[in-house]
Amino acid sequence: MKQIGVIGVGMMGHGIATNIRKHGYALGLLEHPGNQPLDALRAAGATSTADPKELAASVAVLILCVTGTPQVEDVLFNSGVLEALRPGTVVIDCSTAIPESTMRIAAAVQGAGARFLDAPMTRTPKEAAEGRINLIVGGERAVFDECLPLLQSFAENIVYAGEASSGHRLKLLHNFVSLGFSAVLAEAAACASRAGVDPEVLVSVLAAGGGDGVVFKRLRPFIESADSSGFRFSMSNALKDMSYYVSMTGEVGAAHTAASAVREVYQRAVTEGGGNTPVPELIALLAGNVEQAA
Repeated sequence: MKQIGVIGVGMMGHGIATNIRKHGYALGLLEHPGNQPLDALRAAGATSTADPKELAASVAVLILCVTGTPQVEDVLFNSGVLEALRPGTVVIDCSTAIPESTMRIAAAVQGAGARFLDAPMTRTPKEAAEGRINLIVGGERAVFDECLPLLQSFAENIVYAGEASSGHRLKLLHNFVSLGFSAVLAEAAACASRAGVDPEVLVSVLAAGGGDGVVFKRLRPFIESADSSGFRFSMSNALKDMSYYVSMTGEVGAAHTAASAVREVYQRAVTEGGGNTPVPELIALLAGNVEQAA
């Protein structure tokens, strides 16, 4: 089977790598301080190197699972990876990124004789570990079809979105809706707390009405018992994604009044509560309990 490389074995990338190896693919990993522990992956037969050029030159498919646009650009343009790619290698960018940059990256990868897919993810590290993330994929249809069996080894729902950067555009739209609702629900829950509304009554009313949904289920444990373990997405990542979305609206000339307001909510959360704080704790911060949110 094809040799697969993964750069970015963090909370999502570790699950992706684990399931790729579980399905029998030869797997190489880039050693990096931001990785989750690699012991289990090495025990399962994965190899690792500290040299990104060595990894890039040895694989048929290189998956990038890094934070965002600056990290993707750094990996490809500043570490020798782009020059080390073999002809025909497929680069799959699973980050959340600025579409305008993605178009430049796709062109650069193709100029190096390789091929490119943007395949941003949705869902959480729990689903990544289970091989059940969602992927929204942009790029040439023939490349997508070729890589589909690999993508199916670590993803449950896979949507082909269109040409390169389409995946990142749809991911930003998705995250605006998801993070926007998270901010609205957090503000409502904070108001309820200040007004003395019983949290159990609040969640029962929301669950039976228009407030129900995936985001509600992720935030509900915090409303009920200050448990943020089910939604470990950080405030800094939320701010990044909302900033990227606002940037995209400017690029296409779209309305962004609500998006800019939501971005300001997460900017405040990062400033007052810290970038590593998980999104559910936005409820405590907005309620005025900054100590708990920190």
